[in-house]
Amino acid sequence: MDNTILLQSSDLAVGYKQSNGRTQLLHQDINVQLNQGEFACLLGPNGAGKSTLIKTLSGFIPKISGDVCINGLNLHDYKRGQLAKVVSVVLTEKLQVSNMTVFDLVALGRTPYTDFFGNLSATDKGLVLQAINDVGLQGFANRQLICMSDGERQKAMIAKALVQDTPLIILDEPTAFLDLPSKIEIVQLLKKLAVNNNKGILLSTHDLELALQLADKIWLLAQGRQLECGIPEDLVLSNSFKSFFEKEGVLFDNESGSFRVQKDQLKTIQVIGEGVEYQWLCHALNRIGFQTTLVEGDYPSIKTVENANEAFVLNGVDGHDKQFKTIEELLCEINIFLKSN
Repeated sequence: MDNTILLQSSDLAVGYKQSNGRTQLLHQDINVQLNQGEFACLLGPNGAGKSTLIKTLSGFIPKISGDVCINGLNLHDYKRGQLAKVVSVVLTEKLQVSNMTVFDLVALGRTPYTDFFGNLSATDKGLVLQAINDVGLQGFANRQLICMSDGERQKAMIAKALVQDTPLIILDEPTAFLDLPSKIEIVQLLKKLAVNNNKGILLSTHDLELALQLADKIWLLAQGRQLECGIPEDLVLSNSFKSFFEKEGVLFDNESGSFRVQKDQLKTIQVIGEGVEYQWLCHALNRIGFQTTLVEGDYPSIKTVENANEAFVLNGVDGHDKQFKTIEELLCEINIFLKSN
């Protein structure tokens, strides 16, 4: 990543046209930048205006006021053909086409460089095949899109953006329809493309935990709030994630960088151990409403034993030990204890 600024906004105000013709202001005083080789994630709750901001930054809808510069030139000074050579965009909508192959779709990314009839040169065809390989779709060039999974189609859309050969790629929730493994794969791919291909990539997403792990910068957006931008760690330490995302019953844990459901804690229980067994035992106990502690007290105690046939030992307040192979068996015993007390 270098300091070449690919995207920059100055006092930008964004919004949309209402049915009565009036303009509805959503956000103003937006001052952000994206550098070459940088992977940034735009995060915010539903209705925050993320898509409106994305479409304004990429020139699909007009700004209300302020300026957007791409690759050093004001957005309104670009002609449409010129803009297509500096920024490529992948939007949220599912691709609904028939009788189109991966090669056909990705080749559309070469449109800014082809002649009037859209003829591909040998160089163009080579770049299309290279982009298909770069997103992990080797051998899929002649595969019809209708025969592919949502994740594979999204990879093809990213390949189309990649072969457009722009320094800047903007994506509006491309993982919205994907399962978790596919989401992780796509976000990892985008991070890799930013680093290896020296692209500036801006991704709008709801996947906060993935963004925390992979983004160089995070932009936080919410209704009635000023956009905040920073590296993930600083935003956690400043409690920005808490203030943007926490709701009644939903808490953001600064230590783990994840959300958890707030529960009424029923009773306290001591848990002694280490390793993955200890972590998941505490998880299970917290899930059913226990407050776990390392401190001994007038309540039951559980010890975890790694690599043992009886992995969990429950010591009741009566001093008797019971051993269990699984957490499920242990929880059943604890529920019996709760009902009897």
